Amino acid sequence: MPRAVDGTKHKDRRNKILERAKGYYGRRSTNNRVAKDAVAKAGVYAYSGRKDRKRDFRKLWIARISAAVRAEGMNYSQFIHALKQANIEMDRKTLSNMAIEDKKAFSALVAQVKQA
Repeated sequence: MPRAVDGTKHKDRRNKILERAKGYYGRRSTNNRVAKDAVAKAGVYAYSGRKDRKRDFRKLWIARISAAVRAEGMNYSQFIHALKQANIEMDRKTLSNMAIEDKKAFSALVAQVKQA
């Protein structure tokens, strides 16, 4: 059976890689061999980037909560500990959002936590 060099499957595979490499610098966007490596490396970065994004957002939420709680005369670790003692289960994303958008409710929460 003869070897297919320019068959549709071969072209489709190449085009799929080149489509994903569109916008890359130099031969990375036009040359199949170089583009294949670039796309593979980009996939690795994208995978780890999805993990990093979760980490970064958690850091941001903690920084926001910390700033809001300091204005109320507490620090972050004391606040989180007091939340757990008072059996109030709220995630950091919600607390951060509350600290930004609804300051009255947040200060009421801090006051409730201080009592407990």
